Amino acid sequence: MGMSAWKRAGVCLTAAAVVAGVAGCGGGDEDGKKKGADSSRSKVQTQHEMTKVLQAAFKNTSEAKSSKVRMTMEMPAGLEGGGTMEMSGVQGWDPAVMDVTMKGSALTEGDPDAPEQVRMIMLDQAMYMDMGAKAAADMDGKRWMKMDFGAIAEASGDPEIQKQMTGGIENMNQDPAQQLALLLGSKNLKHVGPEKVDGVQTQHYKGTLTIEEMLDANKGLDGVFTEKEREQLVANMKKTGLKGYDTEVWVNEDDYPVKMIVGMQMNQGTMKMTAHYSDYGAAADVKAPAEKDTFDFMKMMQELEGIGAGA
Repeated sequence: MGMSAWKRAGVCLTAAAVVAGVAGCGGGDEDGKKKGADSSRSKVQTQHEMTKVLQAAFKNTSEAKSSKVRMTMEMPAGLEGGGTMEMSGVQGWDPAVMDVTMKGSALTEGDPDAPEQVRMIMLDQAMYMDMGAKAAADMDGKRWMKMDFGAIAEASGDPEIQKQMTGGIENMNQDPAQQLALLLGSKNLKHVGPEKVDGVQTQHYKGTLTIEEMLDANKGLDGVFTEKEREQLVANMKKTGLKGYDTEVWVNEDDYPVKMIVGMQMNQGTMKMTAHYSDYGAAADVKAPAEKDTFDFMKMMQELEGIGAGA
């Protein structure tokens, strides 16, 4: 398989990490414009009022279990796959699934043979990526690559890596409901005010979480780490230059989030994800590619190691 195909695999792994909620430091956005005081929510809300709105949004989003999503990720040049990537498709949670089409400079920069867009499926703790017709020519006609995150963690042989990846798997495909839950854990939650986003009236909220607060608020990590392991994880995250997470959300009048911004600052630069959600409850009938069209990344690596050992 050519280097360009491997590069796309690396880019998708980075994207998967971001979608899994490993990121968070949002910036401001010019999409929303302040409206006049013609709404019952136009005044600055109290802490109780903000909490009430976000709890209602969390409840509605959790029950919807799926939506259409349009997402833009901006990744620092210092990271594998640095650049901009756009994703659009359907996302589901409980269970966590995703079927999106990706395009952007992160996939194509420096690779004249790269396809203009790539399809990525996330299902049952695994990622499937359409590597394209050229990759299929080298893989007995199989164009879909499967990356089983559980198998990758097990193959590492490192208990700490296994636990960290397991924690990531538990939160894979970080959905808007989980992001709302994290935002509710912010000690400096703010109501920015009413704004219009994607043609609908919304209320804009923002908050910041330290690394420690994020881990405390993320219930999916409960029981994954010992206290010592948790301290080591925090220390490792801080070594990247990460100081904390910022999240922004725009909630419509039906108490559904229509837009979110999350990202984080690292030594390599700022990683930022902007997501637009619509059609809550949309069918998320995500299916894995046919087995005859799929090759397993871990099995391929094991076979390559076997060939190397026998040389």
